[in-house]
Amino acid sequence: MNNIDKTKKRLSNIGTIGTLILIIIVMSIVLLILRPNSFGTYTNFNNLLRQTSINGIIALGMTIVIITAGIDLSVGAIVAYSGVLVSQLTVLHEMPVLLAVLISILLSTIIGIFNGILVHDAKIPPFIATMGTMTILRGFVKFITGGRMINNVPDSLTNICQMNILGIPFLFLIWFILIIFTYIFLNHTVAGRNIYALGSSREVARLSGINIRTHIYLAYTISGLFSGIAGILLVSRLGAGVPTAGLSYELDAIASSVIGGASLTGAEGSAIGTILGAFIMQMLRNGGNLLGIDPFILEMVIGFLIVISVYVDQLRKLKKS
Repeated sequence: MNNIDKTKKRLSNIGTIGTLILIIIVMSIVLLILRPNSFGTYTNFNNLLRQTSINGIIALGMTIVIITAGIDLSVGAIVAYSGVLVSQLTVLHEMPVLLAVLISILLSTIIGIFNGILVHDAKIPPFIATMGTMTILRGFVKFITGGRMINNVPDSLTNICQMNILGIPFLFLIWFILIIFTYIFLNHTVAGRNIYALGSSREVARLSGINIRTHIYLAYTISGLFSGIAGILLVSRLGAGVPTAGLSYELDAIASSVIGGASLTGAEGSAIGTILGAFIMQMLRNGGNLLGIDPFILEMVIGFLIVISVYVDQLRKLKKS
């Protein structure tokens, strides 16, 4: 990518991010006018940060995969698997919380590597490969739990969600750390630049000497890692390991990425855009609840928003070509 292309891409990202920030500001003003005694409270803002953090973590991993022109439909199932596993290890096997957390995150990361193997080595399309992983994990989680929740998780685990540092939810601080990691990875590392190149043209990337296998593995590994972390945090928030947890989380993650400027054809997307997309998604739900809007209607609105975002992306690409 030459300097002119880099400048165009940077200006495009700035325009996208500016638009997203404007949308968030407008939404905030409208909700403050309509529900001044509920939306603008510290409690609601705190809840908004907690709710956005878990989905936002998953969306960061999804964005990295989407930049490679891939998709990961297994993220929600990994969330459920990670959460159930840490609950079983701590409750049924009385394993120390830290060790159980590390094992759960490690195995979630390995699942990400497995997805990379399916996509690159087995040559299975990402949609089919990760949908297969999702189905396997969903069945496995229900099998090992009998479809029942695992309650009475240790307080040291549930306290993660309840903690605040200087009035900021600890969940958000974890997400913030992962945002910084993702931003640096995508913008200031060779691997990050190679992932963009991979999404732009796999053949050109290969001819440029980029190891395709390594970077596909890396993208899906990070997605598995982030989903595993999100699973732990969801258990902390729910206070139990839930076999059906994470349903439709993959759609929320894709929506956050696409609304944030990621292109499903690859080579586009950013950490900043993704977090703004995640906030817009959660503000729609939060504001809808405060306004008493039927949640099914909200899901329809979010669906239309995804379609419009993808359509705008396609129009932009047609204009470029």
